[in-house]
Amino acid sequence: MKPLLWGLGGLAVVVGAFWLWVIWPSGDTARPEASLPSAEGAAAPAGAAAANAASLSTLAWSPFGKPETGWEIYAPRIAAEIGTSCEPGSDGFAAALARWQGEHGMARTGLMDGAVFAVMLPRWHLARPFVRANRDGICPGAPPESGLAVARPDESYGGKTIQLRPAALDAYRRMKDAARAAGVLHRAEALKIYSGFRAPDADAQRCARESNCQGLIRTICSAHRTGLAVDLFIDAAPGFGPDSSADANRLAMARSPLYRWMVGNAGRFGFVNYVYEPWHWEWTGEPLLPGPPIASLSQAGAEPLTEPAEGSTPRTPAAASGDRNRR
Repeated sequence: MKPLLWGLGGLAVVVGAFWLWVIWPSGDTARPEASLPSAEGAAAPAGAAAANAASLSTLAWSPFGKPETGWEIYAPRIAAEIGTSCEPGSDGFAAALARWQGEHGMARTGLMDGAVFAVMLPRWHLARPFVRANRDGICPGAPPESGLAVARPDESYGGKTIQLRPAALDAYRRMKDAARAAGVLHRAEALKIYSGFRAPDADAQRCARESNCQGLIRTICSAHRTGLAVDLFIDAAPGFGPDSSADANRLAMARSPLYRWMVGNAGRFGFVNYVYEPWHWEWTGEPLLPGPPIASLSQAGAEPLTEPAEGSTPRTPAAASGDRNRR
């Protein structure tokens, strides 16, 4: 008799469990996770994609103190900032930008404009240890040339002698191998180095001789003095050299598969970019050396700054950080 009762009891437990699991839960309340919104399904603000597609080549602004038209040059870096691979004029881009705006206390318009750039730019500047030192009024020191490594002839653009700190050169080589494996080196010159370490004295003499320092192109305190900065061949528009800062040339670089790959992958090897110059990258894998106050450096050859003073409007957003080129 007892075995029969035990069997009936067990059967009742099984039936009860089945009823609780299958029959009782009905509707969405049975599975709370089904009611959670999907981030991937977030809608773009109405009209934002079309507005971005138009402003990509028409926005009149001065992101670095000089007039520019359109923001396509900066689109790869903006896309990386907001975490999307969608094209700038797409709904996906606008949705990602709206999400980023909300995370940074801005209205979720999904529109790319000077005010958005003014929030992004200081973040990019301050990712560079060199700029952080400059912000504190310090010009980092130069390493002894005897301790620098020399790039191979096949790594140098135009046969120049290129010197870097040894670990920075090693990181460059790993990055170039990865770019080659990714299939983005479409030109024979791609990722060759045309400027590495530059001795401070030689840079100062050039400033005085050419009177072109402390503006958007050159500075009395250059990142190249650290032995950690490189200028790389990314691409060049017809009729321009690889270091021309003409908008047409920078746009050609921004459109290149190599630059887009660099924006997404150079950080894995410790490199950060000065966004105004697609070719200029700085290695962050070891500390900067102590150096003198910037105010103590010779001002010979210095011109008035081309970037606007701090406190100007969002249409000149470089002012948001007060940082200069300093490359």
